[in-house]
Amino acid sequence: MLIAGRAGHLALAALALALACMPLFASPYYIGFASSALVAALFALSLQLLVGGGGMVSLGHAAFFGVGAYAVWWLTSASPTAIVATLAAAAFAGGIAALGVGALALRTKGFFFLMTTLAFGQMLFFVFHDTKLGGGADGVFITRPDFGMFGLVWDIPRRQRPAVLLWLNLGMLVAMYAGIAVLFRTLFGRALLGIRANEHRMRALGMPTHWYKLAAFTLAGALAGIAGHQWAMTEAFVSPELLGWHRSALALLAIVLGGAGWLHGPIIGALAFAALGEAAGLVTERQHLVEGAVILLVVLAFPRGLGALRR
Repeated sequence: MLIAGRAGHLALAALALALACMPLFASPYYIGFASSALVAALFALSLQLLVGGGGMVSLGHAAFFGVGAYAVWWLTSASPTAIVATLAAAAFAGGIAALGVGALALRTKGFFFLMTTLAFGQMLFFVFHDTKLGGGADGVFITRPDFGMFGLVWDIPRRQRPAVLLWLNLGMLVAMYAGIAVLFRTLFGRALLGIRANEHRMRALGMPTHWYKLAAFTLAGALAGIAGHQWAMTEAFVSPELLGWHRSALALLAIVLGGAGWLHGPIIGALAFAALGEAAGLVTERQHLVEGAVILLVVLAFPRGLGALRR
């Protein structure tokens, strides 16, 4: 896993600054659009911990995203709840779900691992889709958690909420990126990269590779739960669609588009994919056809992803 150098971090900082300044010149629609794109980047970055870090490709990762979002609904449906509590609950719910799935899925490898994660993800999808839990197939609107902590609640005017949500999502993305970058510089992170390169050799060196992979899978699930929390905060709506396999596939597409070998690849890929979809929708009704053609051209022209353009 390659982490951007000084020039790359300066470019990322400039991008973050531009997004942070959007409330000064952009309409509420585009502020909300940018917030949703940042949530997609959060989710793709959580999956990058598995794909780029441990070499584990999962199609059930959206299950942890959805579980985190539903945890927000469960807490706020009874009484007003502070955002600190809902954030912790979403991370815990995503991590526990990932621990249960990973304990079984990691008994397999390669294609069988991919299909096992897909099967578990679809099982959780149908739990929410075919029952009355969380509003059933139609989903349910939620009350956003209170902004505040330790009994203090900050009353944010309605007109300022889009900007606050944008800054909150951006702050979460920066914190998650920095945390994963630090993680890959630790013994755990380097061992995980070694497992991706040659698991048999790492096992021969005495590394408990199964437990390293399970820990990474659980941590990635907790990070996906945080991304689900931000979705619930941004959209104020949860539905079984959040747990569907296609959301995991979109995150994988963002990783491929941005570059699986780069930590910042999913961020670039998710933002580029969101911008492409918005631009295609403005010029044609066949939006997905245009998206597919452009993505195909980009992947063929830049096989290492948009994150490697400077090299």
